[in-house]
Amino acid sequence: MKIGILSRSSLIYSTARLVEAAHQHGHEVQVIDHTKCSIVVEQGNPAVVYNGHPLQHYDAIIPRIGASVTFFGTAVVRQFEVQNVFCANGSQSIVRSRDKLRAMQILSREGVGLPKTVFAKFPKNDDVDELIRQVGGSPLIIKLLEGTQGLGVVLAETDKAAKSVIEAFSGLKENILIQEFIREAGGSDIRAFVIDGKVVGAMKRQGKEGEFRSNLHRGGRGTMIQLSPEEEEAAVNAAKALSLSVAGVDMLPSARGPLILEVNSSPGLKGIEGATGIDLAGHIIRFCEEHVNTGKYKDEK
Repeated sequence: MKIGILSRSSLIYSTARLVEAAHQHGHEVQVIDHTKCSIVVEQGNPAVVYNGHPLQHYDAIIPRIGASVTFFGTAVVRQFEVQNVFCANGSQSIVRSRDKLRAMQILSREGVGLPKTVFAKFPKNDDVDELIRQVGGSPLIIKLLEGTQGLGVVLAETDKAAKSVIEAFSGLKENILIQEFIREAGGSDIRAFVIDGKVVGAMKRQGKEGEFRSNLHRGGRGTMIQLSPEEEEAAVNAAKALSLSVAGVDMLPSARGPLILEVNSSPGLKGIEGATGIDLAGHIIRFCEEHVNTGKYKDEK
């Protein structure tokens, strides 16, 4: 097969691992910086132009689209879909997953467990007390809609602190989510790696002492775990709800069962491969091998 990996750089760990795995499986592979592509929209002859030349004859595309370039990156993915090229994740599923509020609304509709979350557009001071009450009071979590890797996430220990943070973000015209704090999680969460409707690896991430965020980028550490049947079902259902074939599903253990925090369409491989020893890049390549000849491509409505 000829595989294209949409990524800003071949030096990124996850991209390098996918290139390595593709070569090990005997495939031709090219890393394509999607931000340097041009899209040619023409009747009967759609094209993606890269370095002055149309990209042709790809069997599969593996998108690794950064959050900051979601709009243009998914437009490039969509152009490959128009050309009936198999894409490991479809453009619309990536867009859904990147919009945190939209993703949570979809997950809620599908009956997936979630922390109670409230969204308001620049709430007035008089409304803030009610928003805090809606999620059960402090402590609570305040998240920027556009935050990634634990950035833009604040733990407010008291109602007074919560009001100050909410009012500050509102003054900056930032969209925020207000979310209940799951105390029993103890500063840990679970990352499940889902490929084609199956969990192929999972790790528990524990935040460093005094840190409520468990992201590995924030100093957390990951250890391999075996999911319970309930956790595995939640991860699979969350990925399915957003139509993601390759997904990193983050969830919190709680007294009422696993609660989905986020579903990532370009999950990093470094932390979870290091924690589990599982060749997840190889699993992604095998997934492409199994589906590239089905004639299906991801163009969800």
